[in-house]
Amino acid sequence: MKVDVLVAEIGSTTTVVNAFTGLNTENPVFWGQGQAPTSVLEGDVRIGLQGAIDDLCEKKGIDSIKYDEMLATSSAAGGLKMTVHGLVYDMTAKAAKEAALGAGGIIHYITAGRLRRSDIAKIKEIKPNLILIAGGVDYGERETALDNAELIRSMGLNIPVIYAGNIENQDEMRLIFDEESGQKLYIVDNVYPKIDDLNVEPCRKVIQDAFEDHITHAPGMEHVREMVNGPIIPTPGAVMEATKLLYEYLGDLIVLDVGGATTDLHSVAVESDKVARIMISPEPKAKRTVEGDLGVYVNRMKVIESIGEEKLREECQQMGIDLDKTLESYVAIPKTEDEFKLVERLTKEAVIKAVERHAGHIRYIYGPSGRSTVAEGKDLTPVKYIVGTGGALTRLPHRVEIMKEIAKHNETGMLLFPTEHAEVLVDNDYIFASLGVLSKRYKEGAVRLMEKSLGITFAEKEKKLGASITTKAMEEVEAQINIDDARVEGYKKHIEDMEKLGYDMSEYKLDKED
Repeated sequence: MKVDVLVAEIGSTTTVVNAFTGLNTENPVFWGQGQAPTSVLEGDVRIGLQGAIDDLCEKKGIDSIKYDEMLATSSAAGGLKMTVHGLVYDMTAKAAKEAALGAGGIIHYITAGRLRRSDIAKIKEIKPNLILIAGGVDYGERETALDNAELIRSMGLNIPVIYAGNIENQDEMRLIFDEESGQKLYIVDNVYPKIDDLNVEPCRKVIQDAFEDHITHAPGMEHVREMVNGPIIPTPGAVMEATKLLYEYLGDLIVLDVGGATTDLHSVAVESDKVARIMISPEPKAKRTVEGDLGVYVNRMKVIESIGEEKLREECQQMGIDLDKTLESYVAIPKTEDEFKLVERLTKEAVIKAVERHAGHIRYIYGPSGRSTVAEGKDLTPVKYIVGTGGALTRLPHRVEIMKEIAKHNETGMLLFPTEHAEVLVDNDYIFASLGVLSKRYKEGAVRLMEKSLGITFAEKEKKLGASITTKAMEEVEAQINIDDARVEGYKKHIEDMEKLGYDMSEYKLDKED
């Protein structure tokens, strides 16, 4: 049997291989899936890859399978471990962090300002796959990023470095990380070129390119290119690629991935006009957060702690579940009815907490002129679709109901959550990560496979308008905007009246009528 493409998802514990045919036709097919334990820690990724292919052949009742291409995503060997170093935490360091997370990086350490001895020791201990240096707006502060670069070079690590700071430092960076340093240098546009301006997409692309260049040198991954002849990108980065592709057809959306160890939330959305008027700092259009304590198996006890053990015991009693017995029998994938009920409750908590941490909020600040309303963080109120992927949100019986709970957990109206008008979709084939890497070579085929997995047709799903949020807080925001607009209009009219009287008012105009 011959297929067009195999896409391998090399996870920390399991390697999955998805087979696709007809990718250049009107009707591409997700042909089948095989899986096997990941063998990176045993020293050779090929064992797990071949095991997954053998499993696929066994399921299909064939002896062997041939393929034109094999692409891959990887989170094995700790995934894409990164450290990020900027100038001011809420500015350049935050921008660099957003770039790294959106590319699929796992950030182990963030610093702001000049590196200290304790920072150097921490970087050595982490042994990151990539180091990202930022700092300074273009033509602004230079010394911090240069000092940090000198300190990082002096560590003698053979770790690639990405520089995404003040463009005036680029030539200096090339001199610091020369051939003698033994560190490959990638230079990219500044992630924070001017105040309140995020420019993270160029850096995200370079991070993924650097990952692909160097993943083949990771322990256990040295022979991956003997089987994988196409792109290799971090698994979370692949899900973000799929999310951005879906945005092109559906508009503002979030994608939730609840796993055994972590919960990832990817959003691609533009803030509403109302919220944009009161935001105190910029947010990226495409954003990813990863919650390392919200996993429904490895980190199940932390999720239980989040719910409250006493509260959970009461809920389990109402559902007729023995919590202790069920926790003892539950191993990775739920098998009994009681295990399914418990995992659904854990998943609900992981979903709500992940959205709480990802979404922004409205808050009040007080000054000489009284109370003002401001918005902080990512605005998810325009979101039209909530998409579930990952094991829990594609396989649990009440996965749709769990995601519909999101809108109900905004009792105060101060959270910038998706509204109840957001439609829930499910990646039924559990192939979102594969489609993300597949879209790099076969975009049209990936789009059609996405439609099939979600059970929709994009042509029938016009980009509907997001529902406006009508909480008391947002009513106050609208009232304040109306007052501000009226004040601006009054000021402009005063300028016009004075000009009619012959006065030169050019110095007093509001930024050239902007």
